[in-house]
Amino acid sequence: MAKPLQVDELWTKRILQSVNGLEYGIVQIVIHDGRIVQIERTERKRFEAEATPGRSLSEPKQGSRSK
Repeated sequence: MAKPLQVDELWTKRILQSVNGLEYGIVQIVIHDGRIVQIERTERKRFEAEATPGRSLSEPKQGSRSK
């Protein structure tokens, strides 16, 4: 049977710090023996594509085929 997870105030603050300001990404909480032992944060950055002069963003690249 799994041990009940106890989260103290320190871990709660750490989790909130990891989530705070994250626009795109993942926060993983690693648990061993019913205790939090690690917090992993993976942040993703999204950038808007820039249009090439003379070509709009909606135009397919040369060599692309539409089916």
